[in-house]
Amino acid sequence: MIWAAALTLAAGGVITYFMVTWFSNSDEPATVTSVARIEEYIQPFVSNKRFMGSVLVAQGNSILLNKGYGFANLKSNTPNTPSTKFNLASVTKQFTAASILLLEERGKLRVDDPVKKYLPSAPAVWDKITIFNLLTHTSGIPNYAKFPEMSWSTPTTPEKQIAGLIDKPLDFSPGQRWEYSNSNYVLLGYLIEKISGESYGTFLRQNIFVPLGMADSGYDPNGARGSVSALGYYSTRKGPVVAPHIEASEEFAAGGIYSTTQDLLLWGRGLFGGKVLSPASLKKMTTPFKNNYALGVYVERTYGRLEVWHGGLIDGFLTHLAYYPQAQLVVVVLSNVLDVKTDQIERNIASLAHGDGLMGLLGPQGPSDKSARPLAMPIETNPIPAGKNPPGGSFNDDVGSMPDYMYPTNRVLKDGPAEKSTLR
Repeated sequence: MIWAAALTLAAGGVITYFMVTWFSNSDEPATVTSVARIEEYIQPFVSNKRFMGSVLVAQGNSILLNKGYGFANLKSNTPNTPSTKFNLASVTKQFTAASILLLEERGKLRVDDPVKKYLPSAPAVWDKITIFNLLTHTSGIPNYAKFPEMSWSTPTTPEKQIAGLIDKPLDFSPGQRWEYSNSNYVLLGYLIEKISGESYGTFLRQNIFVPLGMADSGYDPNGARGSVSALGYYSTRKGPVVAPHIEASEEFAAGGIYSTTQDLLLWGRGLFGGKVLSPASLKKMTTPFKNNYALGVYVERTYGRLEVWHGGLIDGFLTHLAYYPQAQLVVVVLSNVLDVKTDQIERNIASLAHGDGLMGLLGPQGPSDKSARPLAMPIETNPIPAGKNPPGGSFNDDVGSMPDYMYPTNRVLKDGPAEKSTLR
């Protein structure tokens, strides 16, 4: 069978092959029964206010499910819908990576260029850091999201963010190992602006969003809450509470894009349908380097199936976007409450869409195997410093009937939100 033959190739070759055939046919069609099972799986989380957000499942040219659950704004009783705009957090990174590759195609840069070619004021320890190192999280530049002085509520600029990086020692020598760092993608956003002569948001709009018809997506550092129609929440024992506002400029090219489930489907179809990058660039973007990380996406096998994915987490929002080339399946899970992990919801949805059962990751009764799959992002077990309580409340380690694996912080917020955010 031709699909099986394709899967014997290296990861980059597989993706390149499927770019041609992505929307022509499918060897594992989803059924009405599987869609009903997906809805049945999601509903208990919605009923318990464990999940609020939007979910899309598409296969080939067919949208099997595109639905909002719970509320975009609890105070105004505004429901989530397929057109609700969510903060994507680190799902942003694939758009940043694709933008760099577009500039390379146009002869504006090479991914093996040293960063100092475009940032000559960078310190000597950055001499060997290349754009490729930034794209693959192998630069050694520390993650700015972990800096104790980091403020997520103050507008900033790429120049100010970089100024806060250049005096920090590297965590390791460039290329020596892999460590997830949002600083890499802040620098990539700066390079996009400097090399293209356009703002990050303008470049995305003119080169990706408008060509693909993504009318409800953008990067708006001046839009405050207005650009994102979903309000982010924390899950607490007293119910959801509003999460602190995060300035898009603080997230920038590492996590500042907003979008909808429908627009992300257009992105998936465009990226793997040859409407964004050349076959050579797409292969480069989807070839893993270290830790199954390629350029802005993870590429690995999940229960024997090739999956191209990235997740995101920021105060009030959990996101996950996945592509399964063999079945031509796209799954998008966008949540505006920090509770049930969207990567685990996505993979159970994908399993049901493939005609299988729940994969023991996260069902309404909890997982049968907590180690079956890594988290959506390499995150700390608890981004709040030990012993520090949120304003007006405290942590409660006794999670009772709500086990800690369902929480990105691995803690339950008893009364109030956290003091600090960590972008993932």
